[in-house]
Amino acid sequence: MATSETPSGIAEVAVRRTGWWEPALKARETGLIVIILALFAVMSFISPYFLTVDNLRAMAMVFAIESIVVVGMTILLISGGIDLSVGSVTALAMVAAGWLFLNGVDPWVAAGLAICLTTLVGMAMGFLTTVIGLHHFIVSLGVMVIARGVCLLATGGRPLGLYSLPPEFKFIGQGALSGIPLVLIIFAMVVVCFDLLLRRTTAFRKVFYTGSNPKAAAYSGIRVGRVVFATTTLCSMLCGVAGVIYMARFGSAQPSFGVGMELNVIAAAVIGGASLSGGSGTILGAILGAILLSVVSSSLALLNVSVYWQDIIRGSILLTAVLFDHYLVKRRR
Repeated sequence: MATSETPSGIAEVAVRRTGWWEPALKARETGLIVIILALFAVMSFISPYFLTVDNLRAMAMVFAIESIVVVGMTILLISGGIDLSVGSVTALAMVAAGWLFLNGVDPWVAAGLAICLTTLVGMAMGFLTTVIGLHHFIVSLGVMVIARGVCLLATGGRPLGLYSLPPEFKFIGQGALSGIPLVLIIFAMVVVCFDLLLRRTTAFRKVFYTGSNPKAAAYSGIRVGRVVFATTTLCSMLCGVAGVIYMARFGSAQPSFGVGMELNVIAAAVIGGASLSGGSGTILGAILGAILLSVVSSSLALLNVSVYWQDIIRGSILLTAVLFDHYLVKRRR
């Protein structure tokens, strides 16, 4: 029947369109590895502190927790969406869990409820974008402001000191197993899990089809709205996970935490090959992008570069990545 042939044909087109990116993505990942190794080599000569255990550990801890959010953002970008509220939603998880704990709730229950809250926030954003039809940019911008306002309102603008957090909870953000920080183990589990899901499962391949060509994906039987709803929700849920880990690491809930995080997270994903136009990207590439930004930030700090110049440099790196992405999109068309 014609109706059975058409969807399969469209699906084949979607596969070909997605497959076009794979050589470029592999080349970009290889290039990122070379750049990262080159930066390590250069900085080891320039600064004697760069390759110290303390500095490497600090870099790893910062990039590992933030990269959990990068994973969610990458999958969302591949589906054709974007989320500017990740920093505020991460802070919301910290504040919610901290506030509940200070009001007598068990820390593990508080952490679970905080993650549920951020998941609901993601579901609300998904509803507004897929059912109501609002643009991801506008919805996430509004949520960014609302979530930050809730954090400031709940805390009076002051950090919540969680001095009585039990040691077993702090272990999430501060402990180690066989000398390996637990944060890195959690990060590795998240990365491996979603990388395998994205590359090996049919359900997650629909994310690529949706971002590459929503109309073709819809004609082939993919429920595009559900895919975008799911990726939006997933991104916010992972923000909640990161927020809880940050709270355990710092032993406090800071309402101003995560300001500017969206820039780092989006930059890492785009540098790693996730297209702002959707349909392209890998978890490995995004993590390499996050490592690169972490190495650059650490290098600039060790070289005593002004924080203002650091912002300019990070912004320039993001702009360069976006321009390269734009070039690839034009070439594809």
